[in-house]
Amino acid sequence: MKAATYTGNRHITTMDGEITAPAPNEVVVDVAFCGLCGTDLHIVDGNMDTRVDIPHVPGHEMSGTISEVGAEATGWAVGDRVTVMPLHWDGTCPACLDGNQHICPQLDFLGVDVPGALQQRWRVPAATLVRLPDELDLQTAALIEPTAVAVHDVRRAELQVGDHVVVQGGGPIGLLIAIVARHAGASVLVAEVDPARRQRIEDLGFAVADPGTSDLASVVDAWTNGVGADVVFEVSGAETAVRQATALAKVRGTIVIVAIHPQAQPVDLQRVFWRELRILGARVYRRSDFERAVTLLETGVVKVDSVVTNVLSLDRTGEAVELLRSGSAMKVLIDVQGAQK
Repeated sequence: MKAATYTGNRHITTMDGEITAPAPNEVVVDVAFCGLCGTDLHIVDGNMDTRVDIPHVPGHEMSGTISEVGAEATGWAVGDRVTVMPLHWDGTCPACLDGNQHICPQLDFLGVDVPGALQQRWRVPAATLVRLPDELDLQTAALIEPTAVAVHDVRRAELQVGDHVVVQGGGPIGLLIAIVARHAGASVLVAEVDPARRQRIEDLGFAVADPGTSDLASVVDAWTNGVGADVVFEVSGAETAVRQATALAKVRGTIVIVAIHPQAQPVDLQRVFWRELRILGARVYRRSDFERAVTLLETGVVKVDSVVTNVLSLDRTGEAVELLRSGSAMKVLIDVQGAQK
């Protein structure tokens, strides 16, 4: 078995490895495709060295086929096509008992706290599996996890038909939020500094703006006839975007913080007070978000070609990371079983 492995010092390489038989409540999945995301980049850049065990196999956006089934993993069989909801919670804390298992304080994230999907055979708890419909090909299914993030973000916003939505940051998650929000009936404007990403987003029919060269507040003011955005999604992770978000929202508008901000950022609380703004956090997803993501991909609301720009073999995962780091790619998929290409 081969695995793309982070070995420290911003280095990821393909290594041979072994996998043990599944425990009674586990299965082994032959991983077909695995998407790379910002979390994987943070791992390889060493920003999570205090959390991951090195050497470490990252990856959590995946699709595959079950090849082994533990004795107690009822309902699953060899050959079943699946994806994995990569969360493992304790089930006993107040958050879990209130139905918020996805934000359990003891949450383990597969691909971060334990080895992930950038390996040809991945042993996972059967409880994390999500079944794939026959009509959904495995390459498209690798987008279920990031689409579930977008579904959860839009749910948190309590978005209404006809809302004006601003998405700050036009990377993969920002683009998926825009697609999901538009499908829910919103008008969407995406603010993105990269011209290639702006062009891709505009080609998909969205309004776009460059926050680096224009006064975004004035653009949004004109776009909403002076009202302001009903919902602002902060996806960029930039300090300037956090500062700007409160200037974009209408009276009693909603700001959803999607990006991970490792350090505290300044917020215009005077504006929050004056306009009675609502600021929400949105972290990962619930199983219902995964199930909704499956439907959006199965029905073609989210199309793989609109998001994926590159597909590389497992042996080229290091190159894929560099593509992400350079900003020249949107979504990169790793063909885990495929020959080098």
